[in-house]
Amino acid sequence: MAAAVGGALLAYGALVERNRFTIRHEVLPVLDPGARDLTVLHLADLHMAPWQRRKQDWVRSLAQIEPDLIINTGDNLGHVDGLEGLDYALEPFRGVAGVYVNGSNDYFGPQPKNPLRYFGGPSAHRAKAATLDVAAMETLFEDSFGWLSLNNRARAMEVRGSRLEFFGVNDAHRGWDRIDQLPTAIEEMRENVGWQDDRTGPQTIAIGVTHAPYRRVLDSFVTNGADVMFAGHTHGGQVRIPGLPALVTNCDIPRDQARGLSLWRHARRAAYVNVSAGIGTSIYSPVRFACPPEAVVVTLTAGDFSYS
Repeated sequence: MAAAVGGALLAYGALVERNRFTIRHEVLPVLDPGARDLTVLHLADLHMAPWQRRKQDWVRSLAQIEPDLIINTGDNLGHVDGLEGLDYALEPFRGVAGVYVNGSNDYFGPQPKNPLRYFGGPSAHRAKAATLDVAAMETLFEDSFGWLSLNNRARAMEVRGSRLEFFGVNDAHRGWDRIDQLPTAIEEMRENVGWQDDRTGPQTIAIGVTHAPYRRVLDSFVTNGADVMFAGHTHGGQVRIPGLPALVTNCDIPRDQARGLSLWRHARRAAYVNVSAGIGTSIYSPVRFACPPEAVVVTLTAGDFSYS
């Protein structure tokens, strides 16, 4: 009996929930009074393989949201031939303003492994993984879509009259984040931004972007003035017990913050952090339970940005 129930749950997680794509909506009152709303589409952990047409078509359908800004938090590739499917899935978003950071699975392909090892703690870095064409992916994002890289960089843009500062890091799970470089990158960005000498415009909103939400990265973002932060990587725990925090996070973020919107407090400051449960999974662990794949639509709206 127990084996039958276990088999049924596994089949549900692999065949149903893994493909039960959802949209989570959040509203953040961080813009200046009177500012026009900004619709942000947060995409994370696509782990794209060429044959995953259902996922590709669903991502394409998100264009009906008409986002003003795309924030992509990495792990887009899931197969050595995943780029073609990724290009097809994201093609409707050409010309939409966007920023991105990389995850380790944009550099290295997945490997067969016992999925139960995932519950033993953050995943190890194994040798002999297939090398993926991250350079081609970055060229696609930057040259075809016009998105800005935030891999240990800071950039700025104006969207619908709001001034946005972005800073981000490369994959912290691999230790490629250079939080020590962020203050200099932010200063250089501010020295060169077009509105530097305009004191009459709207207040700038600072947005931190990372693939893996390690504490050191989120703390650094808050220290550097982030108002809002975006991350992926955790898959929301991927396999959860309903009503309980994630069983694992694959990093050191608290388990109750592995999915969803919350506040991150550090050094007497705080910022919103949105952690996406992601859209895909490794092709060798194609199962979800009590944690459906998601894209997140975050509406930035006018309001007072303060905490009690």
